[in-house]
Amino acid sequence: MAAEPPHEIGDDPAEILRLLPERWHEQFLSDHHTDLDAAHELWRFKQLQELLHIWRLHAIAVSNPDFDHAERVVREGRTDEFVSMEMAFPGWADRQ
Repeated sequence: MAAEPPHEIGDDPAEILRLLPERWHEQFLSDHHTDLDAAHELWRFKQLQELLHIWRLHAIAVSNPDFDHAERVVREGRTDEFVSMEMAFPGWADRQ
């Protein structure tokens, strides 16, 4: 029997909420409701899709058990424990 592929959460708001740690629920729901209301205008529907995609990526990152430690390391500027975007991708700052 073949192994099942890992569960893909996609951009389903219920799945994003399920994956997000509870401390992020209020912000996600607020952002989602704001963009959902705006999505009644057809030209703004893409904005809702983009929001869900960004929140899905955010949910994947913050649900990682090592995220809090990694975030603290970056905020404290402990460059011995991480590689900056500029170091990983020379010229990164010029692309922004």
